[in-house]
Amino acid sequence: MPMSVATVGNTLALAAAVIAGAMVLLWLVSLAARDASIVDIFWGPGFVLTAWAVFAWVAAHDLPDGGLARRLLVASLVTIWGLRLGLYLGIRNLGKGEDYRYVAMREKAGGRFWLVSLGKVFLLQGALMWMVSLPLQGGQLPSTPDGLGVLAFIGAAVWGVGLFFESVGDWQLARFKADPANKGKVMDRGLWRYTRHPNYFGDFLVWWGVYLVVLEGHGTWWTVAGPLLMTFLLLRVSGVAMLERTIATRRPGYEEYLRRTSAFFPRPPRREG
Repeated sequence: MPMSVATVGNTLALAAAVIAGAMVLLWLVSLAARDASIVDIFWGPGFVLTAWAVFAWVAAHDLPDGGLARRLLVASLVTIWGLRLGLYLGIRNLGKGEDYRYVAMREKAGGRFWLVSLGKVFLLQGALMWMVSLPLQGGQLPSTPDGLGVLAFIGAAVWGVGLFFESVGDWQLARFKADPANKGKVMDRGLWRYTRHPNYFGDFLVWWGVYLVVLEGHGTWWTVAGPLLMTFLLLRVSGVAMLERTIATRRPGYEEYLRRTSAFFPRPPRREG
């Protein structure tokens, strides 16, 4: 059933308020800990918080419960993805101090870093989170059909493939880095043999999968802005583009890896010569 513009607007406003409040609290914690890196660990769990906050708001306001199965599915998919990512980043960053990107920003901003970090790190990431999370926000709105159809199952399957690439890729890279014999070497094994960024490709599939589940509900096509933004970020901003900007000059053998391995979409490696 189509929802009123006011209901949609209230849902979007609620999600924005939840994300903004969480980011401000996280910013205060970062000032006490002198570590802005915690914003990265919160990226996944932030979506989980948003999903269930909107779910609870819909339930508390006695809105029609059309599409309850889809609402639960969307919240569950986002929860599995977000908690896994947050746990992985938390364990990976444990005891390593502030990320070098924030250290450089802190040195450049000097005594103004407390304010700069609020705007350029926490609130900016919160704004991106709100935009990317549009499918999960729209997916929590009651809609028809009530049950799950073919498109929802296709979306869940796409999400599953994405979670596989992201989680297995992260696990393979962690094992590779844990071996001292691999120091300075290029990771080109497992999923990394077929794409230079299996974790980013997995993230891409996760959000397009969630969107397909949500798209089955009437009137939710507009949430496509979320996966489109995530795709842009992964390919052009904070993902592939940023990571590979200087890595070829810092890591021997990476130029060869670039030539034979797909940057994003998996495919068999090119043969040299």
